Amino acid sequence: MRNSGASVVIEGCGSNGCEYMTGGVAVILGSIGANFGAGMTGGMAYLYDPEGKAPALMNMETLVTCPVTVDHWEQQLHGMIQRHADETGSRKAAEILQHWDLEKANFVQICPKEMLGRLAAPLGIEDTAVPAE
Repeated sequence: MRNSGASVVIEGCGSNGCEYMTGGVAVILGSIGANFGAGMTGGMAYLYDPEGKAPALMNMETLVTCPVTVDHWEQQLHGMIQRHADETGSRKAAEILQHWDLEKANFVQICPKEMLGRLAAPLGIEDTAVPAE
C-alpha cells in the first residue's frame, strides 16, 4: 500500500505497508508485514497493535512512533474508525470503538521525521517518541 493523499482504513496489510507514502492518513486495524513505512516521507499512519508486535516489523530509518495522546490526532483516528464502522459494518472497528477508552492505548502513531515541523498539531511525543537509531 502506497498512499499519496487518501484517507484509508484497512484491517491488515502485508509486507511494505505505507512504503514511500507521501501523504494522507492510513489506519491499520490488523496485522502488518515486514518493512512497514520504508521510505515514508509524508502523511500519518496509525497501527492497532495490542500485542506490541509492530515495532519489530517497522522500518524505522525515517520514522518516529508514539502513542496517540494529543486530542487532535485522537479525534482524527476515532473519526476514521467510526466512519469505517458505519460504512462497512466492520465488527473489529465496532469492538474497538465500544471500548475506546482502553483500546486507544493499543494504537501506535507513525510519522515521518521530516514531517515533524509541518504538522497541523504537535505529536506531543517529546518524552515518548522512538526515533530511528
